[in-house]
Amino acid sequence: MSVQSGVAELFATPMLVTNLPDAAVLNPQLRTLILARRATHPGLAHSNINGWHSETDLADWGGAPARRLASALGEMAMRHTRDLASPGAPRFSWQPKMWANVSESGAANAAHAHPGAYWSGVYYVDDGGCGADPALGGELCLIDPRYPLVQQAAPDLAYCGADGKPLRAEAIIRPKPGMLVAFPSWLQHSVRPYRGTGTRISIAINLSVAPHGRAGQ
Repeated sequence: MSVQSGVAELFATPMLVTNLPDAAVLNPQLRTLILARRATHPGLAHSNINGWHSETDLADWGGAPARRLASALGEMAMRHTRDLASPGAPRFSWQPKMWANVSESGAANAAHAHPGAYWSGVYYVDDGGCGADPALGGELCLIDPRYPLVQQAAPDLAYCGADGKPLRAEAIIRPKPGMLVAFPSWLQHSVRPYRGTGTRISIAINLSVAPHGRAGQ
């Protein structure tokens, strides 16, 4: 890179966001599937605090709606990934792993990452009302992994970007139904406690790299 003077912001972290145009059809189907699954399966304990976390086989029991989500994330991730040794003809495809999260009042997700995957995504089936009312919490937090070291040395200071404004240590995304968010799987993330009276439903998807001929996306 060439820098003459001023501020250069290095090592950008990509975050991809889209809103699925068929969400009005897709979301009722997904909601029915997920709540029926929760009624018959106890779920897992991972990063979830108080909420229900399905097993990671949603791609098997989610049918066509789950395949639609995996395909949407796979296409989005492919547009923003380059095979440096074969830029004109990528030699890989994606292997998705999917699960559902159901949160009612008091549920959250502790900070975590997804080692072994390349892209991670979250799709919002139902935001439980928190998209329209910030007081309900339930936001997705993406956490800059460098900042804990900086804040240990000088907790009251922050670096400034090219616009002169302090660089933030986390990015906050308020969910809404139909929103699909993707980010590198190494990026720490959490979910703030949901304080609404509804049901917040999301689907998490990890995309791992597989050689051509082995994956479905």
